[in-house]
Amino acid sequence: MDATIAAIETKRGPRLMLALLALALLAGCWSFLLGPSDISAGALLRGLFDGQSAAGIIAQEIRLPRAALALVVGAALGASGAALQGLFCNPLAEPGVTGVTPSAGLGAVVALYFGLATIHPLMLPGLAILGALAAAAILYLLSRKGAGAVALILAGVAIASFATALTALALSFSANPYAMSEMVLWMMGSLKDRTLNDLAYALPLVAGGVALLLSAARGLDALTLGEDAARSLGIDVAGVRGRVILGVALATGAATAAAGAVSFVGLVVPHLLRPFCGYQPARLIGPSALGGAAMVATADVALRLIAPDGQLLLGVVTAMLGAPFFLWLILKMRRAS
Repeated sequence: MDATIAAIETKRGPRLMLALLALALLAGCWSFLLGPSDISAGALLRGLFDGQSAAGIIAQEIRLPRAALALVVGAALGASGAALQGLFCNPLAEPGVTGVTPSAGLGAVVALYFGLATIHPLMLPGLAILGALAAAAILYLLSRKGAGAVALILAGVAIASFATALTALALSFSANPYAMSEMVLWMMGSLKDRTLNDLAYALPLVAGGVALLLSAARGLDALTLGEDAARSLGIDVAGVRGRVILGVALATGAATAAAGAVSFVGLVVPHLLRPFCGYQPARLIGPSALGGAAMVATADVALRLIAPDGQLLLGVVTAMLGAPFFLWLILKMRRAS
């Protein structure tokens, strides 16, 4: 019976990946074609190869970075959420809930507040990654001390609250109106006015982070059996955890530096996909990356359809969807216990 279920899941995996890839590309194309300018799809597609015309400038400098970053950010958050849930054996783990995303946002705000982002463009994503790495390392140390699922979530809430408080403090003392508006934008999360430079910095960092998470996937499968069992199978437990923490920091830090704090994507997507690809982290990280890309791109399209004036931000939409889902998961776990 178990062998039959495993065979079914093995066949289902590639089909699910293809379906999610098609969905993500469809959402990305829709995002690329959507905008206030009345330009045909053909003109936009031609503009990708002709940067001199008005359509070319809009396609290359405005539409393409936003659509591509939506996919990149979603993939980073989806894969990070699946990996964190596997690492902590906690269905509530997610970059936003565990404080990783707010800490990355704090790093970005520090770069803006002290003007470090003007020294070199890599200072902003670099400090965001350091913030995410610090939060993930604290949770890792707590898990090594035997902290349970609820304790880890409470610790993540404390880290997120502390990071948010420091961010609010920076806003209070900011004398530069432009820097203040940028900080608020990072706190709320948005893909508006992103450029090819943002994409160029975020893409390799996110790709490297997701690659680290995928390389640790089999080790995460072994960790579901317990540390002793994983070691008996020849798994380097410390190495697996280190790769997950570094991968989450790279992916989430770069995504937050590019789009700000976008929460709950890493919570919702793995839970929606888990029934289709089994309950093993190795089978969930890849689909969660594609599912996260599709979710963020779709959310970005939806907010522009609902509020074309740009007043509605991406982080608000994902929080409105994810917060009720998070409460439902807590109630579900309480009933199960």
